[in-house]
Amino acid sequence: MSQSARTPSAMEKLIAILDIEPIEENLYRGLSPQTGWQRVFGGQVIAQALVAAQRTVEEDRFVHSLHAYFMRAGDPSVPIVYQVDRIRDGASFATRWVVAVQHGKPIFSMSASFQKDEPGFDHQIDMPQVPFPEDLPDEQRLRAEFLAHAPEPVRRYWERERAIEIRPTAFTHYISSEKLPPRQDVWVRTNGRAPDDRRTRTAILAYLSDLTLIDTALYAHGTSIFDPTVQVASLDHAMWFHRPVDLDDWLLYSQDSPSASGARGMTRGSLFSRSGRLVASVAQEGLIRKRADGQ
Repeated sequence: MSQSARTPSAMEKLIAILDIEPIEENLYRGLSPQTGWQRVFGGQVIAQALVAAQRTVEEDRFVHSLHAYFMRAGDPSVPIVYQVDRIRDGASFATRWVVAVQHGKPIFSMSASFQKDEPGFDHQIDMPQVPFPEDLPDEQRLRAEFLAHAPEPVRRYWERERAIEIRPTAFTHYISSEKLPPRQDVWVRTNGRAPDDRRTRTAILAYLSDLTLIDTALYAHGTSIFDPTVQVASLDHAMWFHRPVDLDDWLLYSQDSPSASGARGMTRGSLFSRSGRLVASVAQEGLIRKRADGQ
């Protein structure tokens, strides 16, 4: 009797999900993991749309920016169809427009610009001075010291296997209602080796850029995305890719929220390599609304 097939790891499942299916020229189909979530994770849609756009540009052009809008909640039970419009192919740059469709309606749109690698002026901001991941609680210690006292939704999230490992520099936000300065620093890395392909690694970076960002806007209000009385959803997402990313080590994701008003929270993020190299910048606005039945 043959042994049963090995269950793929969370990282292997993510790589498979990013390998979207071509169904016609400029047309692709993506699937969602069956995790029991009611909505498709926004980072997944961003990453799959980026993969679709990447497959329509020349091999020597790499994404340098993307700008996206979320219009409807994604349904994880059915495929997402990505339609790519080849807006322009110039001598150095290429522009693509991607629309994600479910149930006959657009749920997401994204413009992305690609450029050939070339030399030029080079500067960046400094990486914040924070503890390195080895000086922070690992997941075993996190469960013993923090999760035992955390609300059940927080425990459920942090205890499940994830494709991206997250190590916050502080955990107060998740276990108390204290109002904190609206900023956070978290170390992130892939839970398993990522492919050497530059485009796939860039798509994984886009995926993880949506993991903790909107939650930063709730720090100042003593609550988090795990609060069932708060409605949270991404509205838009912009990202600039400054330098090639190495996913074989930890990245520092430094985030802040300059403003919240009108039931929206604005957040920004910078992704640094361990050596302090600025890899990407991110900006997002999200819905943060107190539910009417949660008053």
